[in-house]
Amino acid sequence: MDNIVIASRESRLAMWQAEHIQARLQALRPGLRVEILGMTTQGDQILDKTLSKIGGKGLFVKELELALADGRADLAVHSIKDVPMVLPDGFELAAICRREDPRDAFVSNRYTSLAELPAGAVVGTSSLRREAQLRARFPQLQVKPLRGNVQTRLSKLDNGDYDAIILAAAGLKRLGLEARIAALIEPDDSLPAAGQGALGIEIRAGRPELAALLAELNDADTHACVTAERSLAREMGGSCQLPLGAYATLDGDMLQLTGLLAHPDGSVVLRAQAGAPRGYADALGRAVARQLREQDADALIHAILQEA
Repeated sequence: MDNIVIASRESRLAMWQAEHIQARLQALRPGLRVEILGMTTQGDQILDKTLSKIGGKGLFVKELELALADGRADLAVHSIKDVPMVLPDGFELAAICRREDPRDAFVSNRYTSLAELPAGAVVGTSSLRREAQLRARFPQLQVKPLRGNVQTRLSKLDNGDYDAIILAAAGLKRLGLEARIAALIEPDDSLPAAGQGALGIEIRAGRPELAALLAELNDADTHACVTAERSLAREMGGSCQLPLGAYATLDGDMLQLTGLLAHPDGSVVLRAQAGAPRGYADALGRAVARQLREQDADALIHAILQEA
């Protein structure tokens, strides 16, 4: 291989991610030509509806997979939290790169924390997971939908449409916008989405030479944590219609995984936690899913999907 093409969405954050992988590949293989194919996905085009109403985060991935399938691109760089829990036949994740900060970030021009917001204050988020946890902790607040790329969301805050917004800390940090973070929200208060903060590299299956190269970008610790998180989400039928959180940490060789399933209005919040050696990451995800099911998670999921 002397030339590689990366398929990427064209938002500033997505392009940062693609350029980051481009630079890492060129550092690994001096002389390797790495180009970026910018694309606009359905998820980028439909901004007047929540993701849960238009098909979920897979809309950010589909066009990039088509570029892989027809040979226009060799790999696609994704935020792992946007990648469906089950990939289409013929595709694989070749690497999961070292995780950035997985936490949610509180962003406001007037207030320093969620607890400081007065009753009736308007908080913007595009995530049912964040919304459910917000409503459970702060029922006096108004939670309203917020779509668009990072800059668009910040502009809506700056224009006074919201008193505060919740974004992924990783995206703000990668774009050099860490100063906009008024407070970081700890996982105990807002459990992250599965894979939040990590980048994944997707390729067509059956390309061993490319897979071997990309394996050099894989971070073993992040891979173990994300494997456990995605296993839990997959077992629960994870989609944008479900307020579902999954967050794993690693202490030495031991994984600790916390899972959360909630009703969007915050009236029900189920939590479960378990630990296992890193080699059992996938089984750990299934074990935490079983714990949630023992708390009637299936009945909650059925109720949520009926109301959607």
